[in-house]
Amino acid sequence: MSGIDVPALVVLVLLFLLVTVMGFLATRWRRPSSMESLDEWGLGGRSFGTWVTWFLLGGDLYTAYTFVAVPAAMFALGSVSGFFAVPYTIVLYPIIFVFMARLWSVSHRHGYVTTADFVRGRFGSRGLSLAVAVTGFLATMPYIALQLVGIQAVLEVVGLGGGGNIIAKDAPLFIAFALLAAYTYSSGLRAPAVIAFVKDFLIYLVIIVAIVYLPTKVGGWGEVFSAAEQKMGTVNEATGKPTGAFIPGAAQHWAYATLGLGSALALFMYPHSVTASLSAKDRNTIRRNASILPAYSFVLGLLALLGWVAIAAGTKPIGLDGKPNAQLVIPQLFEDMFPSWFAGVAFAAIAIGALVPAAIMSIAAANTFTRNIYKEWLKPDASPAQEAKVSKVVSLVVKAFALVFVLLLDKQNAINFQLLGGIWILQTFPAVVLGLYTRWLHRWALLAGWAVGMVYGTLAAYNVVNPATGKHFGGSLANIPVIGELGYIAMTAFVLNLLVAVVGTLVLRATKSPEGRDETVAADYFADAGDPRVTKDLDTLNPSVETR
Repeated sequence: MSGIDVPALVVLVLLFLLVTVMGFLATRWRRPSSMESLDEWGLGGRSFGTWVTWFLLGGDLYTAYTFVAVPAAMFALGSVSGFFAVPYTIVLYPIIFVFMARLWSVSHRHGYVTTADFVRGRFGSRGLSLAVAVTGFLATMPYIALQLVGIQAVLEVVGLGGGGNIIAKDAPLFIAFALLAAYTYSSGLRAPAVIAFVKDFLIYLVIIVAIVYLPTKVGGWGEVFSAAEQKMGTVNEATGKPTGAFIPGAAQHWAYATLGLGSALALFMYPHSVTASLSAKDRNTIRRNASILPAYSFVLGLLALLGWVAIAAGTKPIGLDGKPNAQLVIPQLFEDMFPSWFAGVAFAAIAIGALVPAAIMSIAAANTFTRNIYKEWLKPDASPAQEAKVSKVVSLVVKAFALVFVLLLDKQNAINFQLLGGIWILQTFPAVVLGLYTRWLHRWALLAGWAVGMVYGTLAAYNVVNPATGKHFGGSLANIPVIGELGYIAMTAFVLNLLVAVVGTLVLRATKSPEGRDETVAADYFADAGDPRVTKDLDTLNPSVETR
């Protein structure tokens, strides 16, 4: 790559400015009497209907890094590392159809903003609630950083990011960060909700054009699959093994299955997924979205195949530093194969695709800190207005940390920490999801299971060494104890977590150890919009907001 693609850059900048203006104007959309509460700033007034929630969840779950990393994995390593993302999103939606409506109802009934709020109310345990909150906060931080990595990949391909000084190299990323921080601070969750419409339109447009147009430029789908199969069968000199897997073999079945299932169980444990879900106006909105969100999985499948299109096209993802970088493969494919103006549209789709999830993630992390650390442990008498103010400030701090992470540290560190995030966040599943159905598991046993899963998962991930670089945290797969097959570390840690929780519960119940107070009742899990108990509770929690 040399020079700046001016037409592509102009289109990218214009579309970026468009969504920035929309972000600032979002504060006027469905304007409440006051934005000074987490209900309004952090959850959009819990008022989003089916289509707004669909765009918001789609923009939240299918991130810029997804659109960069999934085809990059297909390009570099094949189907086990890349295409598992498609079946996992298909498995995901029946799971959330079953439990997310219950979480919405009990959260709406009691004014819960985070999963840690629910755990605190359900099990009466501040310690378990803190564990869930800290896990969610830490798991989200590198995820935000990876959205900035997605923007950086686009800027690098378009020709920005070179030069020897900080202004030439990183000024565009600073500007993007500043704009994101400003409109998120002023508009809260309404900003990404509005921008998600533009983001999704651009993503669908680019993917449909790419999947129809690009294969014709490289000889058709037969040539695409042939080139991918040939590359995956080539021996990697660093490892002495095939480069990747065109079709997973018998030895890779456990890896493929556990990656898919573990990722499906983990995704809606992340704070940003829960935040987008709790912004829905009623429980049926959640169920309708679980039914129509698989449309994104179809697009993801097409996008993943673009990694193999890049193989057939002979795409060379070389960074401005002269080193190969598989994360650049899709932006580089678009740069090589599309007219400059449409390449700019594609770059804007990826960059805007980073803004939506980054905004939601920073809001979700800030809500978690405010509710479950600041208010629970530091200032129990904080008013709704004080909560909103702290959350706004923390959202800025979170984004600043992500920016520093991307600019000063090796990007591989961000990827490694995001890998850990997936392992960690799955360990909150027993307390949150099983807690929606039963209190049989003892709060102390759940905390012990969480600790075992966290320690095992972290150590197992650390012990995976990348054979090409010699670095730790080199992958997400390790041998499964007893079975001896290669599998997803998060799932092994999750099983250990459950075993400890069950055995611990049996011991604690036999010794009649005290249980915390459950502030919920059975009817809470079926509450819907308009429930008079909800109105009464929300008035008490947030008197500054008009009753809906």
